[in-house]
Amino acid sequence: EVQLVDAGGGSVQAGGSLKLSCAASGFRFDSYCMAWFRQIPGKEREKVASLDSDGVRSYIDSVKGRFTIARDNAKNTVYLEMNNLRPEDTAMYYCAAGRRILSCWSLEPKAWGQGTQVTVSS
Repeated sequence: EVQLVDAGGGSVQAGGSLKLSCAASGFRFDSYCMAWFRQIPGKEREKVASLDSDGVRSYIDSVKGRFTIARDNAKNTVYLEMNNLRPEDTAMYYCAAGRRILSCWSLEPKAWGQGTQVTVSS
């Protein structure tokens, strides 16, 4: 069964850093696009980063220069390194997997992680 497990969230002061991880199993990880989404209660879930099997990365404008998505195919794991965190980054973060549609930024997720909470205080 396809499974994604998120981890690494926590509480940090503004300007701090966190590294999230997502362990995948049950599918051919190296052939899928991977992405990170986030959601604030009462708001729509938004895509923040994506990564294809060749290392092509895309980001939402608000995190460019601060967040880095990476994958380790040997470990079936995707990461999100978050630096210079801001209070507005506070959200539940979810990893996702899907097939690319023209690009991995356009992916339609077929699997979701359970989510890991990131809280940034001012």
